[in-house]
Amino acid sequence: MPRFTLVVPVHKVQGYLAECLDSIVRQDYRDFEIVAVDDCSPDASGAILDDHASRDDRIRVIHLTENVGLGRARNAGLAEARGDYILFLDSDDTLDPGSLSAIAHRLDATDEPDVLVYDYVRTYWNGETRPNQRAGVLRAEGTGAGPLQDRPELLDLLQVVWNKAYRRDFVERLGLTFPRGYYEDVPWAFCSLIAAERIAVLDRVCVRYRQRREGGSITGTVSRKHFDVFEQYDRVFAFLDARPEPDGLRPRLFRRMVDHFLNVLDKPGRLPRNARAEFFHRAAAAYAARVPTGFRRPAGSRGYKYAMLERDAYSALAGATTAARTQRVVRSRARAAVNRSKRSAMGLYYQSQLRAPLDENLALFSAYWGRSVSCNPAAVAEELARLAPQVRRVWAVRADAVASVPAGVEVVRVGSRAYWSALARAKYLVNNVNFTDALVKRDGQIHVQTHHGTPLKTMGLDQRKYPASSHGMDFKKLLERCDRWDYSLSSNRFSTTVWERVYPCRYVSLETGYPRNDVLVNGTAEDVARARTALGLAATTTAFLYMPTHREYQGEFRSRLDLARLADELGPDVTLLVRGHYFYSSSPQLADLRRSGRIVDVSGRHPVEDLYLAADALITDYSSAMFDYAVLDRPIVVFADDWDVYRAVRGTYFDVTEEPPGPVARSEDALVDLLRSDAWHGAEAAELRAAFRRRFCEFDDGRAAERVVRRVFLGEQTPIPPVPFAERSHAPHPAQVLELVERA
Repeated sequence: MPRFTLVVPVHKVQGYLAECLDSIVRQDYRDFEIVAVDDCSPDASGAILDDHASRDDRIRVIHLTENVGLGRARNAGLAEARGDYILFLDSDDTLDPGSLSAIAHRLDATDEPDVLVYDYVRTYWNGETRPNQRAGVLRAEGTGAGPLQDRPELLDLLQVVWNKAYRRDFVERLGLTFPRGYYEDVPWAFCSLIAAERIAVLDRVCVRYRQRREGGSITGTVSRKHFDVFEQYDRVFAFLDARPEPDGLRPRLFRRMVDHFLNVLDKPGRLPRNARAEFFHRAAAAYAARVPTGFRRPAGSRGYKYAMLERDAYSALAGATTAARTQRVVRSRARAAVNRSKRSAMGLYYQSQLRAPLDENLALFSAYWGRSVSCNPAAVAEELARLAPQVRRVWAVRADAVASVPAGVEVVRVGSRAYWSALARAKYLVNNVNFTDALVKRDGQIHVQTHHGTPLKTMGLDQRKYPASSHGMDFKKLLERCDRWDYSLSSNRFSTTVWERVYPCRYVSLETGYPRNDVLVNGTAEDVARARTALGLAATTTAFLYMPTHREYQGEFRSRLDLARLADELGPDVTLLVRGHYFYSSSPQLADLRRSGRIVDVSGRHPVEDLYLAADALITDYSSAMFDYAVLDRPIVVFADDWDVYRAVRGTYFDVTEEPPGPVARSEDALVDLLRSDAWHGAEAAELRAAFRRRFCEFDDGRAAERVVRRVFLGEQTPIPPVPFAERSHAPHPAQVLELVERA
């Protein structure tokens, strides 16, 4: 039997679950098992558990057929525990490295106590950590273990179950299980400490307790279920009353109970407004029923609240709370008035438009900071025209890009009065990046964040670890922009888990596929032929599309390849289509080579999907283009000559040289040899591509834009199921188009 069983209940944590599991399996102490309980999670959490279990036989997964809540999910895991000791870990938290070794050593040193209490820190989205304010309680004198009355101050700790190790035979003998309802930790935590004959402590941080910016705890939701706290403390005091009275514990437990009731009352996001008075009176009744003889109230404002409970004086407490809140509102309004006085005339115009009603049939689109009409927003706009033509589609475009906008597209110039009016009054806002910081998200507005690629490189909050790539990014402002999102699109579960972790806000993830990739699935032979003709490609020409990614340490586009040499080596029947990243302006190097006729510079061409349709194969380094191009099931070659540097400077989510979409060349010579052979489009390349496609083209079945329009604009709640992978088609390869032409 293992030394430890770690019970991990899981529900809607796909963005954090892998990190939680990895923090356990990477411990240097190996004698443990994980019993992970999928509490009928509606996201990809169950699949993540199964994937980890397939790679580590110490993980056992229980899939519940209905959502039963945290306590009963823990009970399901508890019933399967085989370890000498049971530990609980919430699935968005992590174990600190070396924790299990430290716990095992302390258990041995204290001769197998019933309960071992260890320390934790709170962690925040901005990288901040805050220590347990009562950690001094864990600074043990000597190495022994004893009952709670020897160390009653343990009751002052945060009473949760995940900061303790419990001897399994002690738990079974006591018959401990978790009750239904909110605050299910309360009876387990208190009753186990009261009953334990031997409690030991470990003065070491073992758990990193994540404070999720977007919430995630059910106790942080407005609900009458917070009344469950009364039943939980009924269980604690019934347990205490049924046992010999431990010296001095009742006043401490009473104080913890009252503090907990007041904490629920003080938190604005817990009780419905019309339930606050009822909750207070229930708390006052519990106070009167359980106040110990001779109990002395604490001093200060806390003592005042105790006194109000003692008198059941809700009106007095509510009046004092309202007065304090009014002072805060007055100060806030004063600051707002000062800020308003500083606004420009255009800002005042925007404010006036914010007071006008929303236009229910107006959608404002933008892409790449107003640089073009393209990407996912363009595909959504096109489908919107088909399914809901009554919705007016307007694009926000920079003044210097208006000339390149396709005919028939309605445009407002970024910064103009028409732009601010549309921003204020549009019911729908659709973008693949963020709108201006000045945007005020109105009640009733719907903001769709489409993104513009599957993330290989680190994004969002993960960029904090790579300051050379974030260029002084203000992450607080970034998340304030993300707070405006209502929907976040994803083309695969991999992306969903990344977005939810690095942009921790209260949006809904829509796993629709990327709308821009619909044409890669639905494109016809005529579409492929048209795309190639537009580029001047002969029917027999092999076209390689070279799309390197942006490097923050490179100010302008400089190809890492000797493009002239590559063109010469590949011969006259090969054309190189070269597209620099959109962060780069026109390159002198590309202009010179273009004049020589050896390559075609396609950096300014939109949409990029036409380039994908035209190309026989893709050459890239670390660009997200590989994920989109893979939808076509055409060859992809990875040129990774500076992978180690790029990964160290930018940070990445996986090793593309180990899990590539096709053959990998680590030098220019190797790339030339590869492209001059058949290996770039051979059987091994196809095998790599197939695995890559199954992972990253998961939802790209040609109906992504339709899914978005039906859910967001038409309000349909039943999603269109993805086409099974084996049944999907894609636009034909140029060679197939040539074959069709020859037959005709």
